[in-house]
Amino acid sequence: MKFGYRAKERMISSAASAWPSLLRANTEKITIAITAHCNLRCQGCKYGRDFMPGSQLPLQTVRELLEDAAAAKVPAVRLYGGEPLLHPDVVEMVKISKELGVGCYMTTNGLILDRKIEALHAAGLRKVTIGYYGENGAFDEYVQRPGRFDRLVESLTNTRKKFGPDQLDIQFNFLLSRRSANIEAVDEMVAFADRFQASIHVDVVHYSLPYFQEGPERELQFRPEDKPAVDRVITHLLKLKRARPNLLTESEVALASFADWALEQENMRIPCDARKLLWVGADGSVMLCYVTFPLGNLHEKRLSEILYTDQHHEAARDAFKLNCPNCHCEAASRVEKHAPSLRKYTKDAASRLAG
Repeated sequence: MKFGYRAKERMISSAASAWPSLLRANTEKITIAITAHCNLRCQGCKYGRDFMPGSQLPLQTVRELLEDAAAAKVPAVRLYGGEPLLHPDVVEMVKISKELGVGCYMTTNGLILDRKIEALHAAGLRKVTIGYYGENGAFDEYVQRPGRFDRLVESLTNTRKKFGPDQLDIQFNFLLSRRSANIEAVDEMVAFADRFQASIHVDVVHYSLPYFQEGPERELQFRPEDKPAVDRVITHLLKLKRARPNLLTESEVALASFADWALEQENMRIPCDARKLLWVGADGSVMLCYVTFPLGNLHEKRLSEILYTDQHHEAARDAFKLNCPNCHCEAASRVEKHAPSLRKYTKDAASRLAG
């Protein structure tokens, strides 16, 4: 099914390259930052400090959003933050999503997951994604809070005791940055994922998201001289993917492309498929994607008044044409939906694996 979907999307991408007016928004996932509050102060994130400080979506606003998403047959939402577990109504939000038939998962730092997982699971939550930033001191240094790695391990241990992998899907998001671009860091991540029977998603450090930052002196961001280290890590990830296909969520083609996404950054000119996305901020703002294309605010109008308007479709076309800061969000699917990139990175993956 996924292969057929990608093939269809490549056809749409090819047609839109010649006739952009054919492209239309088709929302498949809405990321909802339900709160800007956070209990960490990660080096690469502005939440909990100067990004939408104090903002939090009321339950009624989220209820109406989910009702409109269900009516429009949007298949999935992601509850996000800040730290979504800090929202007092997060369990009710999961329950509403379940009742409306909208798939729901959550991105959390996991620190208090064990304290809420029973209620969340009863409400219908079946998947969580959790940021991973290294072991012990490396994790605490990145989140800028001592002792948090031990709390994460305790939380995950307690969570797994309550719900096994057949009951709760856990995915760790491995942040690939200058500080983690080495084989030792990858192998530590693999061991951590195995410990908690989880899969791994690779996130290349961002350079244009408004709520992310690159650390003091941009020490998280890649530089041209990092190419040998990046190449070694990408080749190692490809070998892991070949040996254990279900461990890493990305395809070999996507993983091969990450070397260029890391080093070329905004110079990667691969059409964007943000037409499938919507992003809702904790202040009610609605944008096409995580970076730009504002479409309205839920405190002024309902989602049903924003979805599939002329403005929405035009934003989808502008994103496709990269009339934007050109982030690497959805990098994997963009490569797989763009025929020239698919050919290029299929060849690159094969070359790296053969070498």
